[in-house]
Amino acid sequence: MRTLILFSTRDGQTREIASYIASELKELGVESDVVNLHRSGVIAWGNYERVVIGASIRYGHFHSSVAAFVKKHQQALNKIPSAFFSVNLVARKPEKRSPQTNSYTRKFLLTSPWQPNHCAVFAGALRYPRYRWYDRVMIRLIMKMTGGETDISKEVVYTDWPQVARFAQEIAHLNSK
Repeated sequence: MRTLILFSTRDGQTREIASYIASELKELGVESDVVNLHRSGVIAWGNYERVVIGASIRYGHFHSSVAAFVKKHQQALNKIPSAFFSVNLVARKPEKRSPQTNSYTRKFLLTSPWQPNHCAVFAGALRYPRYRWYDRVMIRLIMKMTGGETDISKEVVYTDWPQVARFAQEIAHLNSK
C-alpha cells in the first residue's frame, strides 16, 4: 500500500516539502504519490494506506480549495490514517511552529470536518524576486511589521528540514484504525 501526499502551494515551498516527505518515506520503505491538490481529480482511496495534506498560507488564509477538498472528501479522510501540515512564514519563529501555537493551523483544525491523526507546522520560504509587484510590497510590509527579512533582493528558506524528516518518520508509523 502507498501513502497519498496532497499539497496546495502558492510559490512552490509546500510542493518541495511534500516531495521531501516522499523521499524520506521512501528511505523508510514507504512508497508514496505526491499530487497537487488542485489537480487531484478522482482519488482511488482504496489504493492508499494513509494520506497527508499540506497547505500554505498567504495573507492569513489557506487556498479556498483546501477547505472545499476536505469538505468534499471528509468521509474518506476520516476513515484513513492521516496527517496535515501547514506552511507559513509566521513559523520562522520556533515558538509558532506547532499546531497549538500557530493561529492559522489551530483555526483550520477547529473548523475542519476532517480531524487528522497527526499535524505539523513548517516555516516556508521568502522569495521576494519571484513575487509579483503587489505581493512583494505587501509581504515586505508584513515582514517589516513582524521583524522579518525586508531585503527584496533575497530569497530565504526558513524550512527546518530535520523537523520535516521527523514528521515523515511519524507518518510512516501511522497505522490503519
